[in-house]
Amino acid sequence: MSKSMRPILVPVVLACTAVLLGAPVPSMAQDEHAHMHDPAGAAVSNMSLDGERKWATDESLRSGMASIRKAFDKDHPAIHAGTETDAQYAALADRIEAEVKSIVANCHLPAAADANLHFVIADLLQGASLMRGQVVGKTRHDGAARVHGALNAYARYFDDLSAPETDHPPK
Repeated sequence: MSKSMRPILVPVVLACTAVLLGAPVPSMAQDEHAHMHDPAGAAVSNMSLDGERKWATDESLRSGMASIRKAFDKDHPAIHAGTETDAQYAALADRIEAEVKSIVANCHLPAAADANLHFVIADLLQGASLMRGQVVGKTRHDGAARVHGALNAYARYFDDLSAPETDHPPK
């Protein structure tokens, strides 16, 4: 890992560790429009491409991200309509956290790709925390927006043809 990446990765790793251990993490986002899925302050705003190419993936990463996308897309209409219940948000957060744990345990990427993946993971975990209602001043919908932004960033920056960047899930 380059010395220039260390200052960025330390807070990301600490945030991921805190969430995986069940501790709430303070919100990183500023107030955002309810349907902007790439909020200011999101970790994914630090991502970059591999030159002009997307980053490599492995089967474990593709599978985990596809599972997160499928779960999110299933709940997205209710989230968007404002009818997602607290229990549904919590179940979605559980699913996201379980898949992230699996990705972290099984994904093996080159160092630079892994460094960019940590930004996606940080926002997925931050979103899950927000969806549990653990951050004062933020809504569960803010958490869903953070997750959606992370999913879209993954599609933009990682070579995974099954990961479409979408504003809304396919019907």
